[in-house]
Amino acid sequence: MTREEKAVIIQELTEKFQEKPFFYIMDASGMTVAQVNAFRRMCFDKGIEYRVVKNTLIRKALERIEGDFTPFNDTVLTGFSGVLFSNESGKAPAVLIKEFRKKSGKDKPVFKGASVDASLFIGESSLETLYTLKSKNELIGEIVGLLQSPAKNVVSALQSGGNKLAGIVKTLQEREG
Repeated sequence: MTREEKAVIIQELTEKFQEKPFFYIMDASGMTVAQVNAFRRMCFDKGIEYRVVKNTLIRKALERIEGDFTPFNDTVLTGFSGVLFSNESGKAPAVLIKEFRKKSGKDKPVFKGASVDASLFIGESSLETLYTLKSKNELIGEIVGLLQSPAKNVVSALQSGGNKLAGIVKTLQEREG
């Protein structure tokens, strides 16, 4: 690979890292060609981009963007690396990895690290944390539900006790008269 080709790849990666708030770095070594193709197909179906890139190129691209990615240098950016880029949520790639592992019956691909909204997650143990993350839309839905709950309770209490309330008012009017 020539210097110019490397520069182009670094520039493309830099733009991807800046555009996409969620990316995962994983190791697919040890997977068969058929497994890799099946994994790529799942990525495509879920709208997640998967690229295999040299660690030095990933490192150089990360150096060009805002944020401290030095914790990735010694642990994440070693060996074989593939990058998953997601627009939708930080949870989507974790769901994809777990789903693929379940279908294939293997513990591949290996999760190495991720950046989700500028927070770094390193090591296989972080995958479960990312898997249980709620997306922005899920959190908004929960908040809306919590905010609507008291209003619904008041409305239902007024509706169910509407006849009682009218009866009490009528009784009080009759007493005064």
